[in-house]
Amino acid sequence: MTLMDYRYSLLSSVAEEHRKRPVPFRDGPADALAVLDRNREQFRRWGLQACFGKAKLYGFLFLLMVMFLITVSYILTGERKGLILTPSPYRIRTIVGPGQFPFNLTSARDYANIKLVVKTIVSKVEFSSRHVPELKDLVHNEPHMFSVVPRKFLPNVKNPCWYEEHSGNITADPYGKNMYARYSRRFRTVCNILRKAFQEHLFSQGGRYYRMRCLPYFYIIGQPKCGTTDLYDRLKLHPDVRFTTMKEPHWWTRKRFGIVRISEGFHDRYPVEDYLDLFDMAAYQIQDHLAGNTSRSLNKRNIITGEASASTLWDNNAWVYFYDNSTDGEPPFLIQDFVHAVQPEAKFIVMLRDPVERLYSDYLYFSIANKSAEDFHERVSESLQLFEGVPGGGLSAFLCVQHHPQQRHARQITILRLEDHASNRKYTMHTVFDFLRLGPLTEQKEAEITRSPASNTRRPADKNLGPMLPVTKEILGDFYSPFNEKLAKVLKNDSFMWHNHAKHM
Repeated sequence: MTLMDYRYSLLSSVAEEHRKRPVPFRDGPADALAVLDRNREQFRRWGLQACFGKAKLYGFLFLLMVMFLITVSYILTGERKGLILTPSPYRIRTIVGPGQFPFNLTSARDYANIKLVVKTIVSKVEFSSRHVPELKDLVHNEPHMFSVVPRKFLPNVKNPCWYEEHSGNITADPYGKNMYARYSRRFRTVCNILRKAFQEHLFSQGGRYYRMRCLPYFYIIGQPKCGTTDLYDRLKLHPDVRFTTMKEPHWWTRKRFGIVRISEGFHDRYPVEDYLDLFDMAAYQIQDHLAGNTSRSLNKRNIITGEASASTLWDNNAWVYFYDNSTDGEPPFLIQDFVHAVQPEAKFIVMLRDPVERLYSDYLYFSIANKSAEDFHERVSESLQLFEGVPGGGLSAFLCVQHHPQQRHARQITILRLEDHASNRKYTMHTVFDFLRLGPLTEQKEAEITRSPASNTRRPADKNLGPMLPVTKEILGDFYSPFNEKLAKVLKNDSFMWHNHAKHM
């Protein structure tokens, strides 16, 4: 059996099992039956059409380097509340108990020791390419997801949308089993609105019923304390943009695996249909726009959908619960692999920040008691010694790409610095508007988006603690230096060296 035949056989059997065929209509609802027939042949050609071009993957491999910086940050702070699951065999093990490194901040000897530790870690840093899994392996790992989402989307719609056959009872509650509705009171309220619109937006053809489905056109990704919340709050004011009900659905990184809250352990997995339900409100508006139905929607703009789960960039922690220990520290699949396989043309807005300042801001935000610049220094010093004690400096499990095509990156990924956003919000917001190809704004609406106060800034009590100690800043600057250099080289932009520390938000 050829690889192409294997893919077709696998997808066909899964589609039959779930009795749900995603239908990418090319000429609108009227061609439903014809397109369904064409889909059978499209599945046969799918294996060749979906092969990953190396150039298209470099942008996603770049994200792995950023993910490494983020992982290092959490190792250094030791603060994992609500961000990662539980200690895994692939994470750094505790070599000695906390509190066994009594440092004297005025001691020249302690300062010299920590500087030597950082020098040792930096000397072990190596950058290498990661092996990208083949599409057939991704499909085998997540067959249901690939049976629901088609390989082709509507050609006359800006969003990744398609028509899907609805095989259930049209009078039944389409959101009754949605896992988001089970745990989110806010989404349950939205479901009441969606139920009323559901039947209005079903259409029949040849005795079958169809509904429009959409994935996000773009993703806002980053890491905590990098300004993603502020960007989200501003962008959602644009009349062309529709976000999910909750800012961070965390489907790709957590809910897909059945993780609702870290402290609660595992629940039932959220199927991809539950994730798609979050975009139904926008899908109904897009459908009305296509049909020219102004009675249902007064919004004649060509809207796009988005979501802002920052964890999509860095959180690959769930993999340790589903793959055996034979991976030698590297998971066989990463979140980026699945996102790219499902949406090869998806757009990503990445918010980054000077990792030294970000680490301190993260410490202030997530720590609860006994916060101080001195305590932060102690945590950093202890963590660096733990980091240095791991074979390979703890770096062997984290990989980054050495090559990067600038044109591909510019088309699908735009990278913002929080420092630039804080100093000139109008510039960064226009960068995002152009990247997403959004419609024009009135002067009043643009002023509303660009002049509003920043969101999720440092709390007054934390500001009163003052900046980190100069010695801590120097140590962390040395530690992050090789990674910043690599990032600046990949992006061909020296501002990502963060030599000049701009005022933080």
